[in-house]
Amino acid sequence: MYKPRKIEQQDNWLDESGVKIYTITYQANILDQALYKKALISIKQSIGIPWKNTAAFTIFHEGELYPYLILGYWQNGNELFVRVYVHINKHWIEDPAQFSFCLYDMEVMWNERNIYINTIDKDSPSLDAYQNTRLPLESQSALIE
Repeated sequence: MYKPRKIEQQDNWLDESGVKIYTITYQANILDQALYKKALISIKQSIGIPWKNTAAFTIFHEGELYPYLILGYWQNGNELFVRVYVHINKHWIEDPAQFSFCLYDMEVMWNERNIYINTIDKDSPSLDAYQNTRLPLESQSALIE
């Protein structure tokens, strides 16, 4: 059954290469980002694209059952590539046959789509504008009812 989740993003939530960070929490708490940030570094290295020149975002998602790390990045003009990792038994795994993003993540993706259109997919693209643009998330302040 759908229940609103706490979705947050702050102006200073960028990793060292400019990937925007969002959090989604199952409980009405503040997410400890340390576990996710460590994984994000190795995940990005394994993908091997020039992150400092790529419009990208990540979602650190405290799921009901597991922690999820969703990494979205724009390539081929206007395609959003999405990788989903789940933390199980002290390991981050990627298994598209078992795990995917969920409807809460899609709210962030919709906002990122709009930001991408307004900052990158235009005559004068600006990665800096993409990285520094925040659109209001409807549930940014909404806590679980």
